[in-house]
Amino acid sequence: MQLFLFISMVVLVTSCDKKRVFDDYKTVGTAWEKDSIVAFSFKQEDTTKLYNLFVNLRANQAYSFNNLYLIVAMERPGGLVKIDTLQYQMTNPDGTLLGDGFSDIKESKLFYKENLRFDTIGDYKVEIQQAMRQTGKIEGIKALEGITEVGFRIETIE
Repeated sequence: MQLFLFISMVVLVTSCDKKRVFDDYKTVGTAWEKDSIVAFSFKQEDTTKLYNLFVNLRANQAYSFNNLYLIVAMERPGGLVKIDTLQYQMTNPDGTLLGDGFSDIKESKLFYKENLRFDTIGDYKVEIQQAMRQTGKIEGIKALEGITEVGFRIETIE
């Protein structure tokens, strides 16, 4: 009976995520260092479908900012790199973290690219770096507390 329940749960969990093409997380510890680049590699074999790409973050109450700035670089096969600077809202006006989760850790699924068609088959690499600065300061925040994991996800558009 327990085996049946276990198999049922595995099938249920995996079948609920039919849009997932790639989904991975990397831990950054208790603070995301300024010079720490989180990298993901994936192989793309379909140039006909449309995809949505997301940066996923897990954050806790130690995150003390309203927003988040990221630098995201995508390297295509052949070495062409496109770099984007992105800004995301991370908290409600009252300072509570946005995102899903029942505990102190909230998971945020942040759009990176919508309706993207990969025009080249091959190996891709995505690098994500935090680019937070305090108001009036030139140098970036050396250790961004509250972000514990950084993820990257690709979903098909049905």
